[in-house]
Amino acid sequence: MVLLQTERLLLRPFEQSDLEDLFAYARQPEVGPAAGWRPHEDIEETREVLQNFLDNSEEMAIVDLAEGKAIGSIGLTKDERRDNSRAKAMGYALNRHYWGRGYMAEAVKVLLDYGFCTQLLNLVSIYHFPFNAQSRRVIEKCGFVYEGTLRQAKAVYDGRVHDIVCYSMTREEYEKLYFNKLR
Repeated sequence: MVLLQTERLLLRPFEQSDLEDLFAYARQPEVGPAAGWRPHEDIEETREVLQNFLDNSEEMAIVDLAEGKAIGSIGLTKDERRDNSRAKAMGYALNRHYWGRGYMAEAVKVLLDYGFCTQLLNLVSIYHFPFNAQSRRVIEKCGFVYEGTLRQAKAVYDGRVHDIVCYSMTREEYEKLYFNKLR
């Protein structure tokens, strides 16, 4: 079981007890659509997603240590757009009540450490929709490099197809940005 901790956060596998916390942000109209999924209408939808998270060890809960509750999710998963076993894609979601406080950048950085230093990845990619300015700010703040925009690349829950913006970070770029953490 992987546990990653920062000053304010714990990243850990999801637990059954996270159901209410997960539902609290999965139902928010600002969260799901920014990532391409429909806000949850009832807790049964969330229960199915939670079961998927429990079955998928790559998806982790972001826990606020001060409050002791799950406030988001983050994971490194197979990048379906790359044929490279040492490359993964990062994805995340965060309860809107925690936006603008640096929580997601904190979670991204500790997961990058894990990806490059423990999983020995050579590349981490990350994608966002052009209209998701919050995610773009996190991505740029963490030092990812813009690769390009894939036009009409992702169909979402309501049938619309959006462009997706691609960024990545290589092992060399990570070491240059975060070298002090490696020593």
